Amino acid sequence: MRALVTRPREDAEGIALQLARRGFEVLAEPLLRIEPLAGIAVPLCGAQAILATSANGVRALAAATAERRLPVLAVGDASARCARDLGFSTVSSAGGDADGLVALVKARLRPEAGALIHAAGTAIAGDISGALAAAGYDVRRTVLYRAETAASLSTTLVTALREGTIDLALFFSPRTAATFAHLAPLAGVEGDCGRTAAYCLSGAVAHRLRELPWRRLRIAAHPHQSALLAAIDEDFDLRTSSGGEARV
Repeated sequence: MRALVTRPREDAEGIALQLARRGFEVLAEPLLRIEPLAGIAVPLCGAQAILATSANGVRALAAATAERRLPVLAVGDASARCARDLGFSTVSSAGGDADGLVALVKARLRPEAGALIHAAGTAIAGDISGALAAAGYDVRRTVLYRAETAASLSTTLVTALREGTIDLALFFSPRTAATFAHLAPLAGVEGDCGRTAAYCLSGAVAHRLRELPWRRLRIAAHPHQSALLAAIDEDFDLRTSSGGEARV
């Protein structure tokens, strides 16, 4: 079986490994390219914590400052794990979505205790800063990287879709999903998606893919990578045969 991973190259390794363990051949097609911005001064003076809405933001922040003592409140487990790996000493995960991060901030932090540094990209999903500002928090959104969308699908992916050899495709962000939905018709393969099952991290992601004729459009029960993998496990017979291959 073959799985398409559309995440940025920096984020694809973990999910690719999990899929390989399940017997999938992985085709990596990064639809976003992450470019850190140089020379950004992080406004740490008077800050009480850092908000991380992506692992890319964490990596860009770690490159921009040596500060590792401020608590990091991460939107999900992947961002939290990245922060710990990069040396941040106090890290909490909100469980996977923007609403959860806002709730975590309100539960853990007081507005009068200091500003919040939001390590962000040029484009973000949701309005965490606005929601927290309305609750009295001083949020300093600091743009540390840009995510450039792909201009076209690769020849390898187009061929695989036309030949019907992509069993499933994984989508983790609305922007990645929207990019694929835009590029597939340009490549003339929108109809070929009917032989592929799409697995989405959230309803917002699935919404961007709804116009394509997927064999199945599946949303994870929770916005976590583990829930996405659980949906795949549920839909595919992943018991290994004697040859070590997963069976549908």
